[in-house]
Amino acid sequence: MADGQHQITIVNRQKLMISGVLHVLNYDEEEILLETTMGLLTVKGKDFNISSLNLETGNLEAEGMVNNFSYSEGKGARGKNILQRLLR
Repeated sequence: MADGQHQITIVNRQKLMISGVLHVLNYDEEEILLETTMGLLTVKGKDFNISSLNLETGNLEAEGMVNNFSYSEGKGARGKNILQRLLR
């Protein structure tokens, strides 16, 4: 995929493929927070498992039940100091 492009593919709400990923800011079984070329992306659901991550190509693959996507502008955890990140 060309630099700067961002694409999301969801198969049956169970398999998730995302391109344009710059950093994984937070990840647990219920939420994945990513910095993408189009801003911060929060994916919410349950039983998430990241099966593949390649930050050189910007590709992420995960499995789990997807319930919600939301985008926001900003730098996310990178723009916060260490205390703010720990108290989150």
